[in-house]
Amino acid sequence: MIPYGRQEVTQEDIEAVTNVLQSDYLTQGPEVPAFEADIAQHVGAKYAIATNSATSALHLACLALGLGQNDWLWTSPNTFVASANCGLYCGANIDFVDIDSKTYNLCPDALESKLIRAEQEGKLPKIVIPVHFAGQSCDMEKIHALSQKYGFKIVEDASHAIGGQYKDAMIGNCKYSDITVFSFHPVKIITTGEGGMLTTNSNALAQVINELRSHGVTRDENRMSGVSEGDWYYQQISLGFNYRMTDIQAALGRSQLKRLARYIKARHSLADRYRHLLADMPVTIPFQHHDTYSAYHLYPILLSMDDLKASKQSIFRALRNAGIGVNVHYIPVHTQPYYAQKGFKAGDYPLAEAYYDQAVTIPLFPTMTHQQQDEVVLQLRQHLR
Repeated sequence: MIPYGRQEVTQEDIEAVTNVLQSDYLTQGPEVPAFEADIAQHVGAKYAIATNSATSALHLACLALGLGQNDWLWTSPNTFVASANCGLYCGANIDFVDIDSKTYNLCPDALESKLIRAEQEGKLPKIVIPVHFAGQSCDMEKIHALSQKYGFKIVEDASHAIGGQYKDAMIGNCKYSDITVFSFHPVKIITTGEGGMLTTNSNALAQVINELRSHGVTRDENRMSGVSEGDWYYQQISLGFNYRMTDIQAALGRSQLKRLARYIKARHSLADRYRHLLADMPVTIPFQHHDTYSAYHLYPILLSMDDLKASKQSIFRALRNAGIGVNVHYIPVHTQPYYAQKGFKAGDYPLAEAYYDQAVTIPLFPTMTHQQQDEVVLQLRQHLR
């Protein structure tokens, strides 16, 4: 089976992890802050805070920005459920903004129209989470301008996008947002096994996130009530969680980060090759906006269903049976049974639903060979006939 995504673990990665396993600190040691510093420097942000997953990072971002009961969080319906669930964890209300039909990202024009209506109804969002789907940045300049006008905070869900760029700057620098979140799940661009990272340029937010990540506990006397009783002393000043990353994970991440630029270059090379190989087939390949340099985490194609005799389901099944590990990203969140119970229904976000009806993700990963890519195209061509 040629998978849609695959991690690469090298001998250098194994040695980095082994060094931690043989050290005094498996967790809460020096590797996590070193990884945080590496990421902050790489993306050009002032602060980076590592977590045990990107979902944890999204939750912490919402908490740090004060999301709570009766607040609203808006995000894209074309994403994994975590982008919306993080708001529910805080007791907030969730709503969605339909996607751009070219980029499949949250549409800033649809966002603006929805904001105008929400202002009239007194239901403006406290947080908007644009999702950089498949590795391509949303139109952050326009979304940020709307945040200045309507007063919402921005969390970039860049789970797909480490190594990508927007307007010639690295995604994660937080020029147009309060917080950015990355994922290091094994199918992502670099991995820590499981793990996430928040970046921000706000010292106050970084401080709050650091505390919430570890039970709401501080050892900083300036944050305590009263005077420290000694070097052992700590205080819990808020209700936090155990969302920490281990040093084992961080060591793997630091090692992988050294190859990030090479991985992105390889993904672009494969994407360019797909563009030529698929040119005469009844599919739409991913559009790339001139302001973006995608991380190409995914390669979703749209099947031209009007030109095909077979259904998407039968094509998907045939490709899987032929050893091509296709997938679909994503089932629109608002159509999930859990969200249907909250009043959402099919037809609410027609562009996201139309995208889903045609979308199939075909394999793309940095160690993919031309032979494997040719096999993907051969099987796709055969089953689209």
